[in-house]
Amino acid sequence: MQRHASAVWNGNLKEGSGTLSTESKTLAATQYSFSTRFENGIGTNPEELIAAAHAGCYTMDLSSRLGHAGLGPQQIETKATLTLDKVDGGFAITTIVLEVQAKLDNPDQAKFDEAVEAARKGCPVSKVLNAEIKVQAQLV
Repeated sequence: MQRHASAVWNGNLKEGSGTLSTESKTLAATQYSFSTRFENGIGTNPEELIAAAHAGCYTMDLSSRLGHAGLGPQQIETKATLTLDKVDGGFAITTIVLEVQAKLDNPDQAKFDEAVEAARKGCPVSKVLNAEIKVQAQLV
């Protein structure tokens, strides 16, 4: 399986702007710029998209693991907070915190905690990131 996305940038870093597009058309020439990354400009940015991808991937992975454990996931909500820090003269994604709330048919804290940790390590997006990944999970 392969997925495709593209970026176009016009101009210099600070005054320029770009667009992001995906093959699915979910993003279709979606605007991004210096101000959307490092200030409060309108539009998206790569870090926001990575956070969304991580939240989505982690949530699906956790759902699978909870299902296999017989816990019957009803709803899982994950909020990803990505931190971009200045490191060694450049920038790096240093941390992603996943805040998870799960409603289960058959709650079992020990099995839940095991699935939470396995999904943190096993989610394909987690595997590609070179950042500290923390999970704060609770049953609701």
